[in-house]
Amino acid sequence: MTLKSKICGVSTLEVLDYLINHPFAPELIGFIVNYPKSNRYIEPSKLKNLLNTDKKKSKFVAVLVEPKPNQGILEEIKEFPFDYYQIYNCTYNEVKLIKTIYGKKIISAITVENKNDVNKYKDFISFSDIILFDSKGYEKSLSYDHNLLNQVPNNINKMIAGDIQFDDNIDKFKNICNYIDISGGIETSGLKDISKIDIFLNNIKRVNDEN
Repeated sequence: MTLKSKICGVSTLEVLDYLINHPFAPELIGFIVNYPKSNRYIEPSKLKNLLNTDKKKSKFVAVLVEPKPNQGILEEIKEFPFDYYQIYNCTYNEVKLIKTIYGKKIISAITVENKNDVNKYKDFISFSDIILFDSKGYEKSLSYDHNLLNQVPNNINKMIAGDIQFDDNIDKFKNICNYIDISGGIETSGLKDISKIDIFLNNIKRVNDEN
């Protein structure tokens, strides 16, 4: 399958411009919208200004932890130019309602430690555009056995995250997922590192060219 990329936790115009204009621009660019524990969090007023740009070929993703329909952060950002809502820690009924109300594509995030966690995707698949299999660590970039995704059918649009590094051998992912989601692995001292981003995006291109 063709590998696609998501660069997450973007919070500066410099990095956003670099991504959008990269010759192998990521398909998805993520922004931490309502999780202040993350050093990648960006408050709504600053986020609105940051998103006021031509996204070109990339799509924008709002990363949301426990958002509530018809209130709070979802009402604040409903006019922002997001293409996807990536949702953590909501029930399938809540996620389904959010999709109905706001009309966004949905990335349902499943946090994984073991095989039983992976199987939770079945509750969300009917209304999710992408299923993200992430680690339990959120902003801490913990790891899990990505090979657990081998049990998920290939007709499921799968994204993986969790302790993936900019210079990893990403060939190993090309048969188990559609998207690679990376954030901490392209940072230096907690900040996005353009040189690491470039290596990662070029590696994605290389793997796809070799297929």
